Amino acid sequence: MTDRNNIDGARRTIASALEQVVLASNNAGKLREFAALFETVGIELIPQGRFNVPEAEEPHPTFVENALAKARHAAKLTGLPALADDSGLCVVALRGAPGVYSARYAQLAGGEKSDAANNARLVDELRSHDDRRAYYFCVLALVRHADDPEPLIAEGRWHGEVLDAPRGANGFGYDPYFFLPALKATAAELDPAVKNATSHRAIALRHLLARLSEAA
Repeated sequence: MTDRNNIDGARRTIASALEQVVLASNNAGKLREFAALFETVGIELIPQGRFNVPEAEEPHPTFVENALAKARHAAKLTGLPALADDSGLCVVALRGAPGVYSARYAQLAGGEKSDAANNARLVDELRSHDDRRAYYFCVLALVRHADDPEPLIAEGRWHGEVLDAPRGANGFGYDPYFFLPALKATAAELDPAVKNATSHRAIALRHLLARLSEAA
């Protein structure tokens, strides 16, 4: 019951202190996933596009630095608490690549910026590797205001492996190629409700709720 009590306590804390939070992203897939996740904690999650907030620069080599930069950027331009994530696919055989460059992996090699191009490059680079282990990694950064000296940081990992051919029509990004042995399906084959309960973002959110409960 401890986890249940912590989550319930965090929900009460959020409801009283964070009625509205800006999501520092314009990615439609992320917006869908986070909106579904935050419905459970009573927060109105507002996409930054509603305030005409431009995308923040992501020049940093780590997920946590990029997530924090995006959250502060959105909070500064809206005056509201802001939540940002930085996430990507980390492949063991590629020493963690695409990593923080997941969204523009093909572009870095002279290709176009698209999910299809990113997946094509990933599959091509893994052709000579037998080790297909990979994990989605997510860092969440929540700031109460732009200069918040104590941002809340949480992370989550979702372990799987990379396939040579896509399966499934749900999700986005690398989901059709990301196979989850425990679920016997790719992320793109999962019902959205199942993905929202098990994904790297869901894991990170649970950790964030626990941090909020501790901070109450």
